[in-house]
Amino acid sequence: MKSYRKELWFEIPTRRGFVNITRQVEDCLRESGVKEGLCLVNAMHITASVFINDDESGLHHDFEVWLEGLAPEKPYSRYRHNGGEDNGDAHLKRTIMGREVVVAVTAGKLDFGPWEQIFYGEFDGKRRKRVLVKIIGD
Repeated sequence: MKSYRKELWFEIPTRRGFVNITRQVEDCLRESGVKEGLCLVNAMHITASVFINDDESGLHHDFEVWLEGLAPEKPYSRYRHNGGEDNGDAHLKRTIMGREVVVAVTAGKLDFGPWEQIFYGEFDGKRRKRVLVKIIGD
């Protein structure tokens, strides 16, 4: 069995944003040489997310509006976490959107359903953060 590990680094210039990372993960899969197995992709920071969905700008807008309605950034005093920080909302948004995805690898390709893509979600940006890609299989 083969095992492959790579870190992808991101620095989103805004507080929040979504980045389609499917191509980077596909590049990792090619580098790994794995033809049959599993691919784990997870955010290595507690205010960022990795999730699967459609790459459609209206949907991304809807995510932003929905998440802001559930856990608004301001007022900062709303969150007990916000003592020395102002990112209590980002922790909650990450919990809602999830930490990681696992995708089957079949015949050397990510085995997606229709329209599925992998995204990095940033909820407390303006600094460098990483995503782990771990691929195992034959």
